[in-house]
Amino acid sequence: TNLRTLPGCESDHVIEAAADAEVIIVNKVVLQEAHFARLPRLKLVCVIATGTNNIDLPGATRHGVIVCNVRDYAAASVSQHVFMLILALSTRFLDYQDDIRAGAWQAQDQFCLLTHPMQELNGKTLGLIGYGHIARAVEGIALACGMQVLISESFSGEQRPGRTPFADVLRDADVISLHCPLTERTRNLIGSAELKAMKRDAIIINTARGGIINEADLLDALTTDTIGGAGIDCLVKEPPDADDPMITSQLKRLIVTPHNAWGTLQARQRLLDGTVQNIRDYLGGQVSSQVNPF
Repeated sequence: TNLRTLPGCESDHVIEAAADAEVIIVNKVVLQEAHFARLPRLKLVCVIATGTNNIDLPGATRHGVIVCNVRDYAAASVSQHVFMLILALSTRFLDYQDDIRAGAWQAQDQFCLLTHPMQELNGKTLGLIGYGHIARAVEGIALACGMQVLISESFSGEQRPGRTPFADVLRDADVISLHCPLTERTRNLIGSAELKAMKRDAIIINTARGGIINEADLLDALTTDTIGGAGIDCLVKEPPDADDPMITSQLKRLIVTPHNAWGTLQARQRLLDGTVQNIRDYLGGQVSSQVNPF
């Protein structure tokens, strides 16, 4: 078996790079039906991720290509990152670090510094938008912190017991954490109207996909004190431009991390192990983790 690795590959170069491939391993490279039509030897696409919004799944099916992902490899990694963002915003951690670096604590005439109001999570309400493996892990941490949890109704149209109407989650949650896939239905799911429906001190966290929150509307909401804060691990354009307003705004209550919530050493190993297993299963005639219908 021959393995060819490329440090990077634009969508325009996929045909040349994979001309003789039976299996392609990708992460964020976009694969459209036109690619599948011109790669007759291709039988399997392994996405080194859970999200598959970069793959034309119906197009792959029409050309007999199996698409597999790796599920539940990052629940522990992402959930702790979610709470890192929640705790940093709730305790004003970065503001206090800035104060210490500026000498504000050292200049005090008392033992402590309480210049930024902090909030306890105990008794607060967490709203989950999406309820897969990662959201369930986030729920477990929230319950351990004494939070109440609301699970939003599904955007797939399926009605499930125990779910809360989306509008009620926006209205009642003190913290909202996004865990839904990016689809045409969830693109710009959180915009100006949704942000205005939230509590004025509410926090929103996005470790799912850029584009679920309208970034211009979010910046406006933070600038006008419409909401209390935001922790964002994914942007519409990645990597961002040097002048991306989400990076340059320097808003005190906005924390942006570089799409690395998934990336603990342990999660990355599970991701590689899952990809290897998908290929082994395919070669053995028993496909697992398939995401497109056949």
